[in-house]
Amino acid sequence: MFAYVKDGSIVSMPSGNKGITIDDLQYPVTIFTLWTESERNAIGIYTVEIDDTNKKDEEWYVNTNITYAFGSGKVTGSYGTATARNIADTLYTSQNKTDGVIPAGKDVGDVAVEGLKTIKKRMLDEECASILAPSDWRVVKEKETGDNMNSGWKTWRGNVRTKCNSMQTQIDNAANVDALATLYAYVNTADEGDPVVMARPLGEFPVKE
Repeated sequence: MFAYVKDGSIVSMPSGNKGITIDDLQYPVTIFTLWTESERNAIGIYTVEIDDTNKKDEEWYVNTNITYAFGSGKVTGSYGTATARNIADTLYTSQNKTDGVIPAGKDVGDVAVEGLKTIKKRMLDEECASILAPSDWRVVKEKETGDNMNSGWKTWRGNVRTKCNSMQTQIDNAANVDALATLYAYVNTADEGDPVVMARPLGEFPVKE
């Protein structure tokens, strides 16, 4: 990404895929690939340097648009302060009802926009269901024929559901977005010198052996 600067101000943001006219002079597209940075700077073209110091993971935060500025002989694009996504559900209010914006079938106190906790817990429910689905036939067979399911399968299926519940409790207990994000962050839990073992505080579903 490039910027055309004139009299200390950014005039335009050329893409670099076509030539550019500056002060009635036509420059070919090759200036963006073959010219040195100093040669481009001499005619007011600068390579934009992106400062992503304030940029955060968009799974947990909403980032601002990039703003561009010229100073100290370079053009920098930077993010503003990111906003944490709502961790809790947003509910319809009495004012929403007064304004007539609550859809049919909903009322004051119902969920208007799901927060991260609700979304993440639903994803765990779906993951749990997908893990158990291949062995659901064993449950059906036991009910229909009276044949007892192998105890190993029963124990494992119970452990999967228990783990799902404990994961969701961890999510419920997260105090804020950063605490919630930490549950999903993999870190090396091995002692120094030992082989790397990556794990996350949330843990994993048990695997059937």
